[in-house]
Amino acid sequence: MLRAARTATALFAALCAALTGCAWPEPERPSIAWHHSTPIGSPSAGRLAAGVRLPPEGETFFTWDPVERRSPNRAWRRWGTGRLVRVVLRVAREYRAAHPRAPRMAVGDLSRPRGGDFGPRFGYIGHASHQNGLDVDVYYPRADSRERAPRYASQIDRELAQELVERFLRAGAEMIFVGPNTHLTGPPGVVMPLANHDNHLHVRIE
Repeated sequence: MLRAARTATALFAALCAALTGCAWPEPERPSIAWHHSTPIGSPSAGRLAAGVRLPPEGETFFTWDPVERRSPNRAWRRWGTGRLVRVVLRVAREYRAAHPRAPRMAVGDLSRPRGGDFGPRFGYIGHASHQNGLDVDVYYPRADSRERAPRYASQIDRELAQELVERFLRAGAEMIFVGPNTHLTGPPGVVMPLANHDNHLHVRIE
């Protein structure tokens, strides 16, 4: 539905310009309060000082709530270091430029506003890490091009998913967990299979 709305808006803007010469306003870019942020402790036992919140969506990405299974993800689940948020936005922008007809990149949980425990009491199975603003979950592109998270490895576009792995590696990912059934690859010790990751990759940026 969101893709259809954006397409309709673009077509209307083009028609407006062709017929009347009027200028249709550019879509509003997501606003981000950038500032210095600090990860404290470790991803599995830490907290986040002065985190930066990822917007709910943009032209190149959307967010997904893994508990409520809807978009956008709730605001308190979208905080990270400024560097992590910049990397997410850059990878989303470059991926979109390379595949303008593909679904936007789907981003899941980062950290809580001040980091800390993000375990099962925050929904579903929770996270063992995601505590100090250095971790982000990115859902694999779906083979059917729908803008929602896949549920199983059989639903993913493996070629595009592998490309996302490689783009995050080039962006400086220290560690990427992938699902055992996805058959995604990367440098040993950096890209590693892990249970419960068949529908998303887990990226850690230092």
